[in-house]
Amino acid sequence: MSERYRAEDLVAFSERLLAGAGLPAEPAAAVAAGLVEADLLGHTTHGLALLGPYLGALSAGTMEREGLPAIVSDAPAAAVWDGRRLPGVWTTGLAVAAATAKAATQGVGVVVISRSHHIACLAAFLEKPARDGFAVIVLSSDPAVATVAPHGGITPVMTPNPLAVALPATGGPVLIDISTSITTNGLVARTAREGGRLPGAWLVDAKGRASDDPAVASAGGALLPVGGLDHGHKGFALSLMVEALTQGLGGYGRAEKPTDWGAGVTVIAFAPALFAGLTPFLAQVDWLADACRAATPRDPAVPVRMPGEAALARKARALKEGVELHPEVAAQIAALAEKHGVAGVEAVGG
Repeated sequence: MSERYRAEDLVAFSERLLAGAGLPAEPAAAVAAGLVEADLLGHTTHGLALLGPYLGALSAGTMEREGLPAIVSDAPAAAVWDGRRLPGVWTTGLAVAAATAKAATQGVGVVVISRSHHIACLAAFLEKPARDGFAVIVLSSDPAVATVAPHGGITPVMTPNPLAVALPATGGPVLIDISTSITTNGLVARTAREGGRLPGAWLVDAKGRASDDPAVASAGGALLPVGGLDHGHKGFALSLMVEALTQGLGGYGRAEKPTDWGAGVTVIAFAPALFAGLTPFLAQVDWLADACRAATPRDPAVPVRMPGEAALARKARALKEGVELHPEVAAQIAALAEKHGVAGVEAVGG
């Protein structure tokens, strides 16, 4: 069993390193908390695994340190920001707060960020607004990267283009966080480093064949959209939507041929209270959630659960017993402590 670490110790450690790299207190705290939140929820490729790369980006000057996003346009229900390549985990959190504030008065609030830096785990932005009574959608794409093939093609054109949705519900929010590709770049890269195979034929090789070999991604192949070779038109369509609603609405994307690691981000918030009402909204979501859980399971030992249910249970356990880091991430944390000459994070048990 892997060792466990107190979440607050991991946040403090990450915050120290980010501040030492020159980030001001507010973004350093936001990025540290966001990365640890990802590991709390079990998104191990998009949490503290990114701390080293973020520190590298700060050192190289490809992630900006100072200032705020620039306001390109601002209307009662919609805004566009230039993220100025500031830390995306921080600026996306600001966008969620701004979008929900707009929704509280307008019913719907939308904030689009162009030229954002990478935003890590989308699920990490969802729980708070959902518990505050907002339904929220977060979309992200990276116009500088192409690793996912369009349906019927081999040439990579897009990124995994994740979308996340938070739905308030009485028994705890429904939290959806999916990529429009079958898998992510992070998981493919980790599996390749470990010398393993992917759990399924999630890639297409240079000859158009489905493959579970992670080496295919860097040898003329690509990640497949959700649905794979047979039904990939579904993931492809969703991916196109994400690109248009991020890069298109932000007015900056692949057409500009950017080369720096980053993102286009769109946050859409709804205030059910300003529609039919929060209580009727909860009644509908609760009914659907109850019906899904009551559905006859394919495997009697594995009942149907709602999206986010396992992640929130994992988080509750981790906050009580400690965060179980992926072994590769634990090793990276120790290496960063040694590299930067700071105290590491002590394990609290296995």
